[in-house]
Amino acid sequence: MTSATFAITWDYRCPFARNAHEHVLTGLAAGADWNVGFIPFSLGQAHVEEGQPSVWEKPEQDSGILALQAGVVIRDEYPELFPAAHRALFAARHDEGRHLEDRTVIRETLTAVGLPADEVLARVDDGGLARVQAEHERYVASHTVWGVPTFIADDQSVFVRLMNRAPFGAEAAPSVRAVERVVDLLTGWPELNEFKHTSIPR
Repeated sequence: MTSATFAITWDYRCPFARNAHEHVLTGLAAGADWNVGFIPFSLGQAHVEEGQPSVWEKPEQDSGILALQAGVVIRDEYPELFPAAHRALFAARHDEGRHLEDRTVIRETLTAVGLPADEVLARVDDGGLARVQAEHERYVASHTVWGVPTFIADDQSVFVRLMNRAPFGAEAAPSVRAVERVVDLLTGWPELNEFKHTSIPR
């Protein structure tokens, strides 16, 4: 396993973010020598039309910002439980079809992985939005990030769609290989701007 330092953006509503983050989490759990930064990015804010209020001004209008704030609080204050919570919040949205703007859903999801959900939500209410805004805006400014999942290393960044998942318990080797291929292309071949299949095998 190759040593690598990179960051990756997420919004829990994106299925491709779910795929990429599952691969990263699977690799890390297997001991991959990666230093990974998990960066919140609000898809809602990225799609605000000109002249309309931002997600930072009207967070209640965005269906993903509550979960994103919770993820950041957990990442920073309960890091040992972040991998399980990260998977669970993606699963709540994509496997269970639950609504991430619902505090009951967030509370139940976090409780199920052993987190003090009320404490997490209290921290969300006490500055969680400002944390997400600061990181979102930082990487928009520094790396022109516009979506998720974006892999970031040094001054390079690339939006990636990995088509397959790595659910809990999946074999680690394919995930490690996938992530390291992405990072190798990102850092070693920045001349490659776009590589996209014209169709998706069914």
